[in-house]
Amino acid sequence: MAKLITREEQQEQYTWDLTTIFDSDEAYEEAFKELETYLGKEEQFKGHLKDSSDTLYQALFLDSEIDEKLGKVYVYAHLKHDQDTANDKYAGYEAKAATLANKFASAWSFILPELMSIDEATLNEFVASNDNLKRYQFDIEKLNKKRPHILSDKEEKILAEAGEALQTPSNVFGMFNNADLEFKPAVDKDGNEHELTQGTYTKLLESEDRILRKSAYDNVYDAYGSHNNTLTATLSGKVKTAIFSSKVRQYQSAREQALSNNFIPEEVYDNLIETVHKYLPLLHRYTELRKELLGLDEMHMYDMYTPLVKNSSFEMPYEEAKDWMVKALQPMGKEYIEVVEEGLNNRWVDVYENKGKRSGGYSSGAHLTNPFILLNWSDSISDLFTLIHEFGHSAHSYFSRKHQQSNESDYSIFVAEVASTTNEALLSEYMDKNLEDPEKRKYLLNQELERFRATLFRQTMFAEFEYLIHKIVEDGEPLTSERLNTEYAELNKKYFGDSVVTDDNISKEWSRIPHFYYNFYVYQYATGYSAAQALSKQILDEGEPAVKRYINEFLKAGSSDYPIEVLKKAGVDMTSKQPIEEAMEVFEQKLNAFEKLVKEN
Repeated sequence: MAKLITREEQQEQYTWDLTTIFDSDEAYEEAFKELETYLGKEEQFKGHLKDSSDTLYQALFLDSEIDEKLGKVYVYAHLKHDQDTANDKYAGYEAKAATLANKFASAWSFILPELMSIDEATLNEFVASNDNLKRYQFDIEKLNKKRPHILSDKEEKILAEAGEALQTPSNVFGMFNNADLEFKPAVDKDGNEHELTQGTYTKLLESEDRILRKSAYDNVYDAYGSHNNTLTATLSGKVKTAIFSSKVRQYQSAREQALSNNFIPEEVYDNLIETVHKYLPLLHRYTELRKELLGLDEMHMYDMYTPLVKNSSFEMPYEEAKDWMVKALQPMGKEYIEVVEEGLNNRWVDVYENKGKRSGGYSSGAHLTNPFILLNWSDSISDLFTLIHEFGHSAHSYFSRKHQQSNESDYSIFVAEVASTTNEALLSEYMDKNLEDPEKRKYLLNQELERFRATLFRQTMFAEFEYLIHKIVEDGEPLTSERLNTEYAELNKKYFGDSVVTDDNISKEWSRIPHFYYNFYVYQYATGYSAAQALSKQILDEGEPAVKRYINEFLKAGSSDYPIEVLKKAGVDMTSKQPIEEAMEVFEQKLNAFEKLVKEN
């Protein structure tokens, strides 16, 4: 086993360059002290936002200025900490930065209710009469759209006071799921025990050892099943909390309220479910193929994760991966490639693992910094997909920050995964056409089919279940454990087909899904994936016109328009079924290619 190097032993060229934020820790500390002097400056505006358009502008501008400075300070602190979490100095930096952020959030908490106290006509008049306020015109427009659902000051205060109590179902589930729940060890075909945790479960399901897969599966659902009534109560409590909020704020349903946060029409949700239903025969075809290739008389859900093609010889060194990425992204054109090369050449990426480094991968940064990418490279093909995924996020952030002011440079969660997944789709197409080894092509196609299964199909099933359980309560019916188990089992059968046994264990899967506590969040995985597949297809089919739309109307847009409109301008109308249809066409093409390869070899 190779010894893990320390941070100091890392080669500089493979670490991110944080001197582009602050050239030293001393410079960071000076910036932190200077930022602290901004605390209290908000007092001059309290109770005075309605005095004049200029007063309103000065308050909003100061708020933006603080956000920009705070972004730099916080990003430097958290990146320094993540590169070596055992370093107490940088742990302190991040903790102090988080505390300062909370102080500013508290100090400026007056701004939203005070803005809402100004009538809409006055706000519109302020914007019309003051050119400086044009910067905040769209922010004010969105604020005005939410007016029908804002309560009186007294009522809002009561709801705020009740906020912590209303989070109890989610908090109880989180504590139970992450801290209290324990599983018996999984046992393999040779009788050896394997530690079973939330983190190891999926890895065990990917094992070639079917005895081990079944043991892990049974032990997980034995544990959740023994608390079936308790978990019914926590999920029911979360659903009732969402419905309570929607009624109090005068929405037609909990789903309408949740989607309104990003101004998403409910037809987007319905179109997703209806279109995926239409294409379920394709998923059934895939599950039948999986059963055949695994040589099983009876296939269970614990057989759905083990790879059909092994990747033991598919190594991917970092330098080789960079070459694959740049070539795969060539259809995006010169402007995009220049950003990618700038990131590769100017140390946006922290590549290799070291002692204490945070695990996983992400893209980070702030309005006044370049993007930064954290990786933990292990020379696997999945590392390449992580690299191009995070560069998708980074390029999106780079373009939006360069072309939008700070109050509109962040993008909505509804579109957050589109740019990253578009990059993955382009890489998948390029590698499929340029890999000479049929085994590697089969492996990649299998992985791509699995991404469709897990993201587009399974997340849509989750979305349908979430909508269903809210409708049950909104219609005045109780959510019992029997009802939840039955409804979930029927959906699982509907989505995965007759090739997969719907056993008693899988009927309880709903009880271990944390996303059901996120209030209609999960559908966005499927819509974002669909949009990305449609966009990548347009880029490859149309070339430059599609690329221009994608970069100019989507990547550079930030939050300067509603997310639905941003995507529409890029060429994807998520209020229609077409993007999901196009994504399904891609799935069918990959399924056809995979079937052909496995029959030939």
